[in-house]
Amino acid sequence: MKFVLSTLSAAMMTMTLFGIAATTAARADEHMSESQNEVIAVNVTQIVDADNQNPTSSALEGINQDLTSKTASSNSAAVANKSAVGTLIDPITHKSIENSYPLEVSSLLSLEQAQNILLQVSPKIAANQAAIAASEYQTDALKTIDHPLVFARVSATAYNLDADIDLSSLKNGIVNDINTGVGDIIPPIPDLPNFGELVGERIPDNYELKRSGSTAGAGLGVVWPIYTAGRTAALTGASNARTQEAVADSILDKNELYNTLIERYFKAQLAIIAAYLRDDAYDTLQQTDHMAQRLFEEGFISRVDRLEAQSALADAKSESVNANNDARLAMMALQRLLRTEYRIKPRTPLFVSSRPLPDVNYFQDLALNHHPGLQKVAAKRAQAQQLHALSDTGYKPTVMLYGYGQIEKDPSWVAGVSASWKLWGGLDKTASLASSNAKIRQADLSEIEVSDNLLLLVEKNWHDVNNAQSRYQALQSNVELAAEVLRLRRLGLQEGVNTPVEVAQAQTQSLKARTEQAQAAYSYVQSLAALMQSCGTPLAFNAYLNAADIRLPTLYDK
Repeated sequence: MKFVLSTLSAAMMTMTLFGIAATTAARADEHMSESQNEVIAVNVTQIVDADNQNPTSSALEGINQDLTSKTASSNSAAVANKSAVGTLIDPITHKSIENSYPLEVSSLLSLEQAQNILLQVSPKIAANQAAIAASEYQTDALKTIDHPLVFARVSATAYNLDADIDLSSLKNGIVNDINTGVGDIIPPIPDLPNFGELVGERIPDNYELKRSGSTAGAGLGVVWPIYTAGRTAALTGASNARTQEAVADSILDKNELYNTLIERYFKAQLAIIAAYLRDDAYDTLQQTDHMAQRLFEEGFISRVDRLEAQSALADAKSESVNANNDARLAMMALQRLLRTEYRIKPRTPLFVSSRPLPDVNYFQDLALNHHPGLQKVAAKRAQAQQLHALSDTGYKPTVMLYGYGQIEKDPSWVAGVSASWKLWGGLDKTASLASSNAKIRQADLSEIEVSDNLLLLVEKNWHDVNNAQSRYQALQSNVELAAEVLRLRRLGLQEGVNTPVEVAQAQTQSLKARTEQAQAAYSYVQSLAALMQSCGTPLAFNAYLNAADIRLPTLYDK
């Protein structure tokens, strides 16, 4: 998507952009005596599609109204589309994603709307939810490990036996045994037949065995571990603790994504403001250049002064182009985060609150009670405790009931109870208990370290917010001074008192002062977001946003 710019007057931009920063600035112009609690939205520069042949204010209003109506209906449309779960194509990677539903996203978004959409389109959040679900299913699977196990056995066998058995050695042995036995019992008698040979004649030298047939059988059995010495409870508890850890990791990632969203969202706002300021400076220098040309033609200024005015105009044009490219890049970064195929236009303005923050102890208490890092440490400790309980069952018995019966006409069955102990071997119980105790101690010490780091991080972020707040308020006088100097220099140029170089320098100072104040507002927003994240309550940022009494103008408001 390409962008083009159309601008209004530079004076309007100068007066509206920072006229709401403080009461003193409001007194500077009767037409700018707006309340600081109001959001002033002035379309100084309009970023529109390059294909749009009529980028007027009325056309933009029509587009914005259409987008606003889409935003109002996006939630109901998303709910209706949830029933149409299927395979969708990711707009960024173009990969197929199963079990998904289409979501209508307006290109005109407030911060709160962007936060809600982020939860639905972020692959990281979805992956974490899948990890939590997998861990919960594992826990559910372990809950039935000590329930009776009933199994059935069915067998069907077919056989075919074909063998040639050599009986010669057996035959000779039998003959010899008979002859020896008869000789021991009966004394030699003439003409007495040889009993061994008589028997041997009836025994063949080999025998061909052929058998075939089939058998079938069925049975029903049961095994019930009635006593496991707490092993089942320990395994289930460890799985529950792993689920808690997965939940804590998910919250950490979600909080980080919220912070990333705020960073990109308001960076786009800052980049847009910077583009407007650069464009405003370019517009002012165009007027100065035109006036310098007239003064040069009338002989009031030298050729050097004329060339310096042209050089300043060329630099301003280059800076304006660069600033607009930076704004497009910042909007693209926001677009990538929300995974849309089009630019996201931020509606929520940069803001600063003149009210002091609550005491740092308030935020530190929030961090100790809500930060997911401490929840993760607690989950680690719970896992170590369950492993300790499992190790403690090393030499305790396992008692089981069992039974098995055949399903036949005359069935046979067996039933009984068994108990087994580990007498020696396997994992060393003493070492296992020592290991689990060490892990518990590690978790306890980690909790202390994480708490200390959180308290320090909260205090650092708290000071950063206060510093950005005071910085923004202190820069207001610079903005007013630079605006007044620029006004006098331009009047002086018309009267022949000042040169175009002096006007360009005054314009540069005015641009610098306004840009620094906008950057101070951005620093305030980012520091406040970091403070809320370090407290484990990132969405509390929205409450401070809604209560802010100083808001910078924004292009996309309605």
